[in-house]
Amino acid sequence: MKYLFVHQNMPGQYKHICQRLAADKDNTVVFITKREGLELPNIHKVLYKPNREPAASTHRYIQEAERGILHGQEVARKALELKSKGFTPDIIIGHPGWGETLYLKDVFPDTPLLGFFEFYYHAVGADVGFDPESPASLDTHCRIRTKNIIQFMGLESADAGMAPTQWQFQQYPPEFQHKISVIHDGIDTAVCKPNPDASIEIKNTDGEVTTLRQGEEIVTYVVRNLEPYRGFPQFMRAAELILKRRPKARIIIIGGDDVSYGRALPNGETYRKKALEEVDLDLSRVFFLGRVPYSTYLNVIQVSGVHVYLTFPFVLSWSVLESMAAECCLVASATPPVQEVITDGSNGLLFDFFDHEAIANRVDEVLDHKDRMAAIRRKARATVVQNYDLEKCLKDQLKLIENLVAGKRPQPGGKPGKPSFRLPPKSGGTKPTAKKAAAGKANGKSKTAAKSGGTRPTARKAKAKKAPGAKTAKPKSRTAKSAR
Repeated sequence: MKYLFVHQNMPGQYKHICQRLAADKDNTVVFITKREGLELPNIHKVLYKPNREPAASTHRYIQEAERGILHGQEVARKALELKSKGFTPDIIIGHPGWGETLYLKDVFPDTPLLGFFEFYYHAVGADVGFDPESPASLDTHCRIRTKNIIQFMGLESADAGMAPTQWQFQQYPPEFQHKISVIHDGIDTAVCKPNPDASIEIKNTDGEVTTLRQGEEIVTYVVRNLEPYRGFPQFMRAAELILKRRPKARIIIIGGDDVSYGRALPNGETYRKKALEEVDLDLSRVFFLGRVPYSTYLNVIQVSGVHVYLTFPFVLSWSVLESMAAECCLVASATPPVQEVITDGSNGLLFDFFDHEAIANRVDEVLDHKDRMAAIRRKARATVVQNYDLEKCLKDQLKLIENLVAGKRPQPGGKPGKPSFRLPPKSGGTKPTAKKAAAGKANGKSKTAAKSGGTRPTARKAKAKKAPGAKTAKPKSRTAKSAR
């Protein structure tokens, strides 16, 4: 089989599936991406770069759309180059969020396209306007509606789609939901697992090395970037309380100083610098690690005594499920993406997103009752193993791919997030059987004869009237040219 993956930040959500397919020598896997440097075994990487950025004169509502179109054009050019060299994929698998898949059906019209539908924006009921200090104006409503242009075109062009969680699936327009299967990209529970002997060595602000071990009062917080969408300001205010209440507590923070979501601060300021100016912390007990290799991150969640996670109503982070798989005790915000996974008091503890004192109280609850929290830790891992385990998710993804390659398409009317797949009806309707066609033709002739006052001769009489030796004219066959 020939597979074409598309994601600007290879491998993105396709980390597991593309490598599993590439491990089969009978498969050819090509990956179109902007990411330089990374090479994956048996995967042919094709780099692209948009020719330019959106024009400064472009209306600010549609600058993202123009950027998406520029991405889509360049990916289409790379796809044409592949096609000219004889590569036509059996399936295309890509993330439509940056416009990369926009024109791939124009290059490969007969190849099924499977999109990864991560988030459809709303001005009400999700991330926008969630923070009461940043209410949504009419201008915001209009901008957000326009922001979905690329997503909407991706929905229309895709033959089918995947969404990682039920809540993210529900954000998409109902008229397109029948196309989307809820399948997570998968958590490798053989890697993300508890380690009672875990330890990590970290340098403090004085340059001295501190060794932290599983079982100690270690509070962890992990995000891609330290920013409001992931509750960094609330966590920092809670950290101040935690350190003052608990003299033995240490805090490990992973995350960069960029902004992945929402607005950046002016003049190059960072949310970390801003938070440190607003709270009083004992920095000898707080470790900012920045962005770290996956192995370091895994070590951090394995030594964690309590893991804190916050998010706006937005995309659920991988770290939530990975930390649960490692039997972390999660203290997390009671927002919809989290509540889909965590039930308060069962497999984690929840709090109001904006209540930093509640965060500190729940951290106290975990660290003061370690025996009672053991069952919650075990239930957290069981949740991930049962619903998000990598092998289960890969099996579902491969079945989805198999259906699409076989020509089947998702049909309306199925269970939300679990569409039924069927072969689409052939255009022009169903061709009648020979018997029905003959019967219809005879019936038509009979009616014509009745109308003219004559009767239709029987087959025997018709044969008797035929002149001896007369040749039957053969019907003219359609030439290949006329058939086309």
